[in-house]
Amino acid sequence: MRAMILAAMISVIGAPALAAPADLKASVAATSARSEDNVKLDASRKPGKLLAFLGLRKGDRVADMFGANLYWSEIIGPAIGPKGRVTIWQPQQFYGQKAYDRLLAFTTKQPNVFWRVSPFEAPNIPANTYDFMLINLDYHDVYWEDAERKIPRMDPDAWLKVVYDAMKPGGVVGVVDHIANPGDTRATVDKLHRIDPATVKADFKRAGFVLAGESNMLRNPADDHSLNVFDPKIRGKTDRFVFKFRKPR
Repeated sequence: MRAMILAAMISVIGAPALAAPADLKASVAATSARSEDNVKLDASRKPGKLLAFLGLRKGDRVADMFGANLYWSEIIGPAIGPKGRVTIWQPQQFYGQKAYDRLLAFTTKQPNVFWRVSPFEAPNIPANTYDFMLINLDYHDVYWEDAERKIPRMDPDAWLKVVYDAMKPGGVVGVVDHIANPGDTRATVDKLHRIDPATVKADFKRAGFVLAGESNMLRNPADDHSLNVFDPKIRGKTDRFVFKFRKPR
């Protein structure tokens, strides 16, 4: 019995500490260190509550997918502390001089944040690297294709295999996206930039992830899922799901 208790104590002591609510609250509240446009998004994104639900930890290695607007890295970088590391991944198709200048200026002042760029269809994220990943309002675009923007038709299973391989055993992937009604996924994404939550669950299950939790914190019953998410009548106020997936140990 003593050996079991000692093993449990070692397990607890050796585990990374959760980023305390106070740390997250402080990072969210540090508006002078964040861009004005990003601060305005807080009401609709509830960043402190979301990151606490997903279980962000001090010292985590974090992948901030599609993160060139810096919204999440401005918060996560300080919250995980100097022993943690954030890697922003940005699709090449949405990376230009403006994004480069913004990333360079930010990573110069926030030394635990870095960035990687590669084609949308081929995420350049190394295997067995991350404890935590966030895909916020962008997973649906894996089903999107646009010749003008040089975005080819992608295979979601192949794309998620890269994500799965990039996570450490036990690693968490948080997915937030605009809710769509059931229907043809590619047609819905093309027309509305929304996705059926059941599609996302099925995709991640096939990839090998386990659904570790879900939250209604970003639900909006006033959104009937019929409008394009960029429509001024609903932009920033869409009905959203929050899923927490975990890679098995």
